[in-house]
Amino acid sequence: MHAAPEQKVHLTRHEQVFVITVRGETDHDDTEEFEAAWDAADQAALPTTAIDLSQVTFADSMLLNALLDARRRHVSGGRQLVLLGPLPASVSRLLTLSGAISHFTIADTGSSLTG
Repeated sequence: MHAAPEQKVHLTRHEQVFVITVRGETDHDDTEEFEAAWDAADQAALPTTAIDLSQVTFADSMLLNALLDARRRHVSGGRQLVLLGPLPASVSRLLTLSGAISHFTIADTGSSLTG
């Protein structure tokens, strides 16, 4: 008997902020889970969505594409998207080398957003 795969994306709704927490290794197999998270954020339509990436242990182009898709969706909906850290080295490197880091607002903690 195989154990069920651990859920990597967790959703939390606060009064004005929708928080998406990502844990562990992310790869192509997680695409549907990220799309479902973006759909949930769109449905919540809160002013801000915060994506907590502080617990990501591996990130590749799938995560980069997912984050860019989330940014596009939020910009078109007039909502703010914030990446929460501190960003792990793999995520920071991915965003920096791709040139995408300048397209995101990054905060080292979510306490001021969710407090």
